[in-house]
Amino acid sequence: MLKEFFGIGGYTREPEGYFSWQHLAFVSALMVIMVGLAILLAKRNKNKSIQEKNRVLIVAAILMDTVEIVKIVIDCAFSSGWLGWLNDLPLFLCSIQFITLPLAAFCHGRIKEASLDFVAIFGLLGAVTGTYCAGNNYASYPVLSVSNVFSGITHTAAGFAALYIIFTGMAGMKKRNIPITFAIIFSFSILAYAANLFLDTNYMFLMQGDGTPYDILFNLLGGSPVLYPLGVVALFVVYIMLVYHICFMVRRKKTKNNLPGDSAAC
Repeated sequence: MLKEFFGIGGYTREPEGYFSWQHLAFVSALMVIMVGLAILLAKRNKNKSIQEKNRVLIVAAILMDTVEIVKIVIDCAFSSGWLGWLNDLPLFLCSIQFITLPLAAFCHGRIKEASLDFVAIFGLLGAVTGTYCAGNNYASYPVLSVSNVFSGITHTAAGFAALYIIFTGMAGMKKRNIPITFAIIFSFSILAYAANLFLDTNYMFLMQGDGTPYDILFNLLGGSPVLYPLGVVALFVVYIMLVYHICFMVRRKKTKNNLPGDSAAC
């Protein structure tokens, strides 16, 4: 059973398939756990100090990065060889959280503030798209395989962190940190595109949709090697601006109606 789970020597089971009931049941169970834990821990820590709230993020960051490192080691040992880690760099939109969540948990000042914002903005999106929309993964490997199980855990860990940050009011969403948020996404986009050119990879899906919703944009732009990656980055920018805009609108409404609560959070 363990040999089959880790794919040692290849899988003998056929993949259940993308959007199969096994796929939907597995990721839905992860989502229930993710949301339930976020609500439970946020409710418990809502009125506690920032240091006490932060302990949960520290645990989430350590857990998420540890699981990913173990996954990469297993993948290199049993499947892709010891250079396989080059295909597992944290250069997908969802895997940027392997960097930003530890920054949010361990750093201070504006780096911490911007990282909290970034996790809040993209964590839940990555959790949903990296599980329900991971067509390539669930079409290629059985649902209960090391790749899909570990990927599901890391994606929902990021989603949990995003919800916890939002529910506890840790996301400041301050205008002064918007340039840092954009700097993060632009920096990783440039690194991802460079890696794609030199390593023949598809980080951030900047080369093609690869079984994800990005296929819609890829087809609309005729697979243009220039317009498509620019279009993907433009979507990131629009999404960031939209989330900040919604937060500012909610904050103004709270202030206007003199609603109680943390004015720094949406």
